[in-house]
Amino acid sequence: MSARHNEYGQSIGPLVPEWTPRSQPPRRPIVGRYCVLEPLDAARHADDLHAAYALAPDDRDWTYLFFERPADVASTRAYIERAAQSADPMHFAVIDLQTGRAVGTLALMRIDPAHGTIEVGVVVFSPLLKQTPMSTEAQYLLMKLAFDELGYRRYEWKCDSCNEPSKRAALRLGLQFEGIFRQAIVYKGRSRDTAWFSIVDSEWPVLRTAFERWLAPENFDAQGRQRMALDRFRLPRSS
Repeated sequence: MSARHNEYGQSIGPLVPEWTPRSQPPRRPIVGRYCVLEPLDAARHADDLHAAYALAPDDRDWTYLFFERPADVASTRAYIERAAQSADPMHFAVIDLQTGRAVGTLALMRIDPAHGTIEVGVVVFSPLLKQTPMSTEAQYLLMKLAFDELGYRRYEWKCDSCNEPSKRAALRLGLQFEGIFRQAIVYKGRSRDTAWFSIVDSEWPVLRTAFERWLAPENFDAQGRQRMALDRFRLPRSS
């Protein structure tokens, strides 16, 4: 893309003459093949989520969150009641379509309709959800909502720069690493450098096709193991 300049000879960005502010994400279920994302609801989801999170042998999944694992069902319910009332972050429960049970949560946050940017965060996946087709599909469903339905321009992922699993997950899902914001946050009594990742709308069509091909039933064997990794579907097809 050739550079544009104003009347003073200064470089300026490309025009977006047809841009208009986008809508807020709707608070409604989002249905996939393996899971459905439901707006978080304590009455419906608290017991399932407490049981699912209790399957983890320790609290390492909570190290990089802003809160600790709730100690009991009452604490889980209280946390979910607070989270469910929030419009930003907008929390969703991930429901396993085979069992009908909630097995994790994630949220859309830092929602900026004026500029068409949105972030996924507060990802709390239980052992029942990790490394399953559902976990990938849950992320895909939110991306699809942001780009295809709402027409957002940018989809972000941020995490503690020490959080290696989160950084690997972002790259696996096709987000691009943008850099480190040093000393961005203080939480749990410690300083956080924040790693930034993103997808922009021009990259989404290739990623959407890769997700759809990876999530297809024929990509999994009888034991549910993937036949081909997600990043392989992003490679150009051989002629």
